[in-house]
Amino acid sequence: MADEPEPAGSRLRADAKRNAGQIRRAAIDAFRGRGLAVPLEDVAKAAGVSKATVFNRFGGRVGLIEAVIEELVASELYAIVDRARTIANVGERIAYYIAAIRELQYHQPAANDVLLQLYPESQQLMAICHVAGEFNAELIAAGHASGELRPDFRADDLEALVHDGALALKYGTRPPAADYDRRTTFLLDGIRRS
Repeated sequence: MADEPEPAGSRLRADAKRNAGQIRRAAIDAFRGRGLAVPLEDVAKAAGVSKATVFNRFGGRVGLIEAVIEELVASELYAIVDRARTIANVGERIAYYIAAIRELQYHQPAANDVLLQLYPESQQLMAICHVAGEFNAELIAAGHASGELRPDFRADDLEALVHDGALALKYGTRPPAADYDRRTTFLLDGIRRS
C-alpha cells in the first residue's frame, strides 16, 4: 500500500503550497531590498514561477503585499512602538522612537512605501499607518505634558517629518549613514523645548 501513487489533486495542492511559499520568500527579499513597487516579474523570476502564478496565488500586487507585510514591516514597526512604550522617561522615549523609525526607514525601503501609503487599497498597510499615527499622537501628547517638546510641535508635524524622510529616501540620493544619523540629532534638537 505504501507504493500507491499520490492522487493528482494532492500533488497539485503540494505544488501550489510550495509555489506560494517560494513567492512569499521572493517577495519579502525583493520588497525588503527595493520597496513594494518591485516589478512582479522580478518576484516571479526569483521564485521560479510565472507572473501568472503570482496572480493566481495572490491576486496581484496588493494581495502579495498583504501576504507579506506583517513579516516585512509591521512586526518591526510594532516592535518599535512596544519598545518605546517601555521607556519611562518621555524625552528618552521620544528620542528612541524617532531614531528607531528613521533607522527603519533608512534600512527598509518597504517601510517608506508603507509610511507614504503608496497602496491605500491594502487594508493591512493602512492599519499599520493607523497604529503609527495613533502612537505619534500619544507620544506628542506625553511630550507636551512633560514639557519635553516645543509647545508648537504637533503630531501632524511628526507625521510630516516621517513622510518627508520617506520621500527623500525613496526618491532622493541616499546619504551616508553617518550623515543620516547626524541629521536625526538635528531633528531631535529642533523639536525639544529649549
